Amino acid sequence: MRSTIITAVIIGLSAIIAFALIGNAYKYRSKTMETIVVTGLAEKDFNSDLIVWNGSYSRKSFDLKEAYSTLKADENAIRSYLLKKGLNAGNMVFSSVVINKEFSQQTNANGQYLSQQFTGYNLTQSVKIESNEVEKVDKISREAAELIQSGIEFNSSAPMFYNTKLSQVKMELLGKASADARSRAETIAKNAGSSLGELKKATMGIFQITGKNSNEDYSYGGAFNTSNKYKTGSITIKMEFSAD
Repeated sequence: MRSTIITAVIIGLSAIIAFALIGNAYKYRSKTMETIVVTGLAEKDFNSDLIVWNGSYSRKSFDLKEAYSTLKADENAIRSYLLKKGLNAGNMVFSSVVINKEFSQQTNANGQYLSQQFTGYNLTQSVKIESNEVEKVDKISREAAELIQSGIEFNSSAPMFYNTKLSQVKMELLGKASADARSRAETIAKNAGSSLGELKKATMGIFQITGKNSNEDYSYGGAFNTSNKYKTGSITIKMEFSAD
């Protein structure tokens, strides 16, 4: 008799626990279904409105004054060349002169160091062009090898392209990404026979700038392309809505 009572109590407690677990699971399931989480995406193509181009040149001589004098003559020739190409003097910034004393290492037949021999002074200078005349400067950067005809070994770097209105681009993309996310959420709610409730949470993704029509990968910290004149900006936004 006593064992029967204990068995009945155990069965009763097990039933209570089971119903409680089922109730909590249903409550969690219902709560989960009341939330819609979506990710909106927006992209925009835009052009660069600022170009930054750098070039460098050097002269070497055993006589420091001679090397400096020749380098300054190169500076004047480069400035004159750029002015004739249509650039404004205010867009050019010539750096200070960097002076390096160079030596060659003397070794014996076994490769052991013996001494060093002075080979001359190597003077280097660079020029930076920053302009909103993107097409013009881009063209000049490709033609700068013409300076070789003047006896100047001018090393032209690849231009870097920027957009000075990125904040406006970003705000426009955020608006489009938010609208895209809401549209997706409304579609999900409608197909589920429900209606979209209020926004509970929104998390902005990383702003990415890649070259237009390129196969660049997105970066975890955000890609920032400077090598392409034409770019594509993109952003995502994760939004969480309640469902009524």
